[in-house]
Amino acid sequence: MLERIFKLRANDTTVRTEILAGFTTFITLAYIIFVNPAILADAGIPKEAAIAATIYATVVSTLLMGLWANFPIAVAPGMGLNAFFTYTVVLGMGLSWQTALGAVFISGIVFLILTVTKIRQYIIEGVPSVLRSSIGVGIGLFIAFIGLKNAGIVVADEATFVKMGDITNPGVYVSLIGLVIAAILMTRKIKGSILISILITTILAMITGVQKLPASIGDIVSFNVPSLAPTFLQLDLAGAIHYGIFSIIFSFTIVELFDNIGTLIGLTKKAGMMDQDGKINNIDRALTTDSIGTMTSALFGTSTVTSYIESAAGIAEGGRTGLTAVTVAVLFLISLLFSPLIGLIPSVATAPALIIVGTLMLGEIANVKFEDFTEIFPAFLTIIMMPLTYSIATGLAFGFISYTLIKLFTGKAKEVSIMMYIISIAFLINFVLR
Repeated sequence: MLERIFKLRANDTTVRTEILAGFTTFITLAYIIFVNPAILADAGIPKEAAIAATIYATVVSTLLMGLWANFPIAVAPGMGLNAFFTYTVVLGMGLSWQTALGAVFISGIVFLILTVTKIRQYIIEGVPSVLRSSIGVGIGLFIAFIGLKNAGIVVADEATFVKMGDITNPGVYVSLIGLVIAAILMTRKIKGSILISILITTILAMITGVQKLPASIGDIVSFNVPSLAPTFLQLDLAGAIHYGIFSIIFSFTIVELFDNIGTLIGLTKKAGMMDQDGKINNIDRALTTDSIGTMTSALFGTSTVTSYIESAAGIAEGGRTGLTAVTVAVLFLISLLFSPLIGLIPSVATAPALIIVGTLMLGEIANVKFEDFTEIFPAFLTIIMMPLTYSIATGLAFGFISYTLIKLFTGKAKEVSIMMYIISIAFLINFVLR
């Protein structure tokens, strides 16, 4: 049965290899169970429901990726997309989390339409590589800034806007120790480095009194799975439409487009699934899975899902088919039993993980042509405006508009695609109508 579904022999793999690869990906990715609910809780979503929504959305989307697309890739609520949901849409624009979920659902419909009509590919091809790279770097800095803030390493200041926090505060130095541990584990290429660092930092937080100790085994494992009731089907579609969700949907779409397609291309290439012409078998199914997963995540009560680069760990272990993804989904489902443990993880333990994730996203800066000012200027604005305005959407707008204008007025208009003009005009209209 497994051979028939996943075509194991054709992909030169075995059941044992695929299961081991799935376990490796799970260990590498499991930190999202702790981090995503912490970010969503800042938006006002009940944390227990956020935990359940995160797990269920991951299970459904990853199963679909494995069983339908036959890709060894895990799909879960995206880092950066969850930050955009909480800090830009809910806290920044003042929308309720229910309205934001409505916007996520509509964006899933948009993704599906763009995928089926092939417009999604045209958009990707029409945006220059410098902006594709800059988006990832900017989101990385934004996520790292949130981590520094949650750790208390960076705090607000009336005179200078930000300053260094009190290092003598137990929570701050526990986070700093956790950050060093995470960095050492990452350097040594230890599998599950981020997850291990979160658990070690949590133990340190308990030892120092920053976090309470579990009083019983029930605080660690329970057969009463967390309830989805507070968030399930709570999305407010009418509210999203009434608010005028163009800018939100547009930003969700742009961020998700390049985050997901870039990850899929990188992972499938690493898995040897890309042919000599650069074509990827079943890529349409993978992109459709992403669209359906986004709508599903909104129904459960979490932010947009995306393919995870951490799947590379499982691919490196030999994962080549959807059986790897199915294994990941099963392990995520089992993790529901450990939801009380997730509730014990303090923000000082997840903050270092955010900083490390931000660090990993910095690598894309190498693709920016520093010798060409018409490239580096919009790249700089895209990257710097995301953390400084606390808004991914604003960073995108500054990057796209500046790229189009500087090319247009320096004799390089031919380098600007029709799609770039359309996107830049849309961002300008959004600024005017705010």
